[in-house]
Amino acid sequence: MPTYEYECDACQHEFEEFQYISADPLKKCPECGKLKLRRLFGTGAAIMFKGSGFYETDYRSDSYKKAAEADKKSTETKDSSKSDTSSKKSETKSDKKSGSKAKSD
Repeated sequence: MPTYEYECDACQHEFEEFQYISADPLKKCPECGKLKLRRLFGTGAAIMFKGSGFYETDYRSDSYKKAAEADKKSTETKDSSKSDTSSKKSETKSDKKSGSKAKSD
């Protein structure tokens, strides 16, 4: 439910009110009782979502899920090939170092 800001033109009383989007604006001031109330433009007319949030399955289509899984698999494949390459490079460097020490002894 959005929050709306109101101001009375008669007594300048300002307040916020939680209302449904479809609800009519208030007209009577709660402070002075006159029909001089007007709704203000501002940031208060936004919808606020409270709670733990949305579940992953709330708005996901099957095609989105399939694309996400394919992307995840391709990322895992790239990561594993990078680790294989880096381990081969480190083995080659250590082999060269140990081989050069053996020749000098």
